[in-house]
Amino acid sequence: MNKNAQSEGANDILLEVKDLKVHFPVYAGVFQRKVADVKAVDGVSFTVRRGETLGLVGESGCGKTTVGRAIINILRHVSPDVQISGEVNLYDQKTGTKTNLLPLSQHAMRPFRSRVQMIFQDPFSSLNARMSVRQIVAEPMEIHLPNMSRKEVDERVQWLLERVGLQPEYAARFPHEFSGGQRQRIGIARALATNPDLIICDEPVSALDVSVQAQVINLMEDLRDEFKMSYLFIAHDLSVVYHISQRIAVMYLGNTMEIATNDQLYFDPKHPYSRALLSAVPEPNPDRKGKSRIILHGDIPTPLNKPSGCPFRTRCPIAQPTCADALPSLDAQADGRSVACPHIELAATQMGR
Repeated sequence: MNKNAQSEGANDILLEVKDLKVHFPVYAGVFQRKVADVKAVDGVSFTVRRGETLGLVGESGCGKTTVGRAIINILRHVSPDVQISGEVNLYDQKTGTKTNLLPLSQHAMRPFRSRVQMIFQDPFSSLNARMSVRQIVAEPMEIHLPNMSRKEVDERVQWLLERVGLQPEYAARFPHEFSGGQRQRIGIARALATNPDLIICDEPVSALDVSVQAQVINLMEDLRDEFKMSYLFIAHDLSVVYHISQRIAVMYLGNTMEIATNDQLYFDPKHPYSRALLSAVPEPNPDRKGKSRIILHGDIPTPLNKPSGCPFRTRCPIAQPTCADALPSLDAQADGRSVACPHIELAATQMGR
């Protein structure tokens, strides 16, 4: 079983994901028989501490978004045949208890929706065009906080809009009247409506201009510190993830490759895939020398037919014959990080940075 390397106190953990697997069945033929499984997530483990941002990075198609949707338990409503296993434990600091969200029905999950919210990637499609801003932001409160009066809801809507940098009078407008950055701010206000413990951010700035990205990221950092909440920040832009995250988890083909602090991963990655990923980050100073690009050869395997053993072995520059035997466990290192590779010393000597 994969092990999380972080030595955390139980009171510091808000979310614990253990050996999460999400497989989508593939049907074919006249009788629509199951012929294969798309192993979108195939054994992911990590924790999110209270008040921190954990970045989740990897190539497109590696399963990052599926992890986020599994955590908020909406996959079965999108794909009823999906096969989900493992644990997604949400801790309650007041009672000292934990709840596994994965097996909960839609009705049983409802009390936890106020504690776990999501900011979606596309600000142009994630807001209901037929609802006003007031209705969009108020809807979570009307569902999860039914004891609030209409006046209290209206006051909180206006307060939330101010907190995300929008004018309170914008509450009467509709999404099509706003720019992309403003729409994403509305999405952030909606996610904050129930005062959640955790917000899952699914590439929240990838559809925005660079200047607007910086504004939204700074806003999210300020809100995290003000409301003492946690983020699971899913993205592929490593510079953005480094800026906002305290720790970063690297995924490849549905598996966790490495979990480390942002400085550890950015300046001293250990896993061969992490080294290749970080070598692709553009260098802003054209006069700086010494950074070599690691070129990976071969195509990314399909989740329909993953390689045996380590999923990265077919493209890994230091792959050994034993890498095909078994999936490497996510083991603790002396510096506190976790790495799913038994050959990190070999990577250091042969791959460099």
